[in-house]
Amino acid sequence: MKQIYNGRILTPTGWLKGGSVVTEGNKIVTVAHDELPIVGAERIDAKGYDIVPGGIEQHCHGGGGRDFMEGSEEAFRVAVNAHMQHGTTSIFPTLSSSTMPMIYAAVETTEKLMSEKDTPVLGLHLEGHYLNLDMAGGQIPENIKDPDPEEYIPLISRTNCIKRWSTAPELPGTIPFGRFCRDHGVLNAIAHTKANYPEVKAAYDIGFTHANHFFNAMRGFHKKGEYKYEGTVESVLDIEDMTVEMIADGIHVPPIMLHMVYKIKGVERTSLITDSLAVAASDSKKAFDPRVIIEDGVCKLADRSALAGSIATMDRLVRTAVQQAGIPMEDAVRMVSETPAKIMHVYDKKGSLEPKKDADLVIYDQDQQLKFVMQMGHVVKNEL
Repeated sequence: MKQIYNGRILTPTGWLKGGSVVTEGNKIVTVAHDELPIVGAERIDAKGYDIVPGGIEQHCHGGGGRDFMEGSEEAFRVAVNAHMQHGTTSIFPTLSSSTMPMIYAAVETTEKLMSEKDTPVLGLHLEGHYLNLDMAGGQIPENIKDPDPEEYIPLISRTNCIKRWSTAPELPGTIPFGRFCRDHGVLNAIAHTKANYPEVKAAYDIGFTHANHFFNAMRGFHKKGEYKYEGTVESVLDIEDMTVEMIADGIHVPPIMLHMVYKIKGVERTSLITDSLAVAASDSKKAFDPRVIIEDGVCKLADRSALAGSIATMDRLVRTAVQQAGIPMEDAVRMVSETPAKIMHVYDKKGSLEPKKDADLVIYDQDQQLKFVMQMGHVVKNEL
């Protein structure tokens, strides 16, 4: 049993001062309103810092020098462990547009890790390969194609580990693909797209309820001749219940736009992601994709025609939101914990500090520097 005390605790009803979080095994036992020592409990002094839910990463391609596209158990473990050191306590490993053998290898590894006790791996996210080639960005163009039922039907039918598939809704065959995903519990997200409002709305109506790395690789307001048209961006903003995710590294999306979407969509419909590549949480300067370079604190295609992913980690998302976008700490934390937990349908066990939920929590100091990480009751970082 562990008792974390002497901190400001973020609960679903707001900040609790002068209380403590008590964990036993991999669960939260109670969030108490006092700090009185509990017999037999290991006491952890939070030193007046913020005790908050652990981060849930719903879009991450790798870290620690390894990429999830490698598909191996070793690559997955290195990348996941690297991100846990930065405040991620649950993760949905993400594949960029891949070949089917690469996807099946990642499925096998994901299934293995998901079967382990106290795993941080909650499922696989496929970003592509059903994307608009004109909006490929950092995706590998040779792998991009239209939805193919001969691929996705046997794949989804054989595994339950695929929890999300990000796709361009304007492609031929997307509607039956989306329905199949919806009927098998796979969340669809709009991604790498030039879709207009009718296409976005048609996709939303059959289950595309989320927008992949909002503003990036999607068309906004534009002109054709003398007439003006809404883009994917405006369409997503107009559909009130559609959720969005933002790469909060301060580079992919200007902080003022992050704050704007936070005000429009609200904390309940805005989540923060890293979209990080293998070089994140690593001393490595080499990306998995040889076309990618690291420059100015971000990944780019070598010809500098597009950004190609981030080197951000979960703690950087929180700092960016608070220090650059002017978002209150409690809302920044909710956007990396509560909101992604609800989007990915794991809020029954993750995303908030409540009794009977998983013992996933982190501690930040007053400058949003990460000091402590607990994942399923295991202390994986302690700099208190």
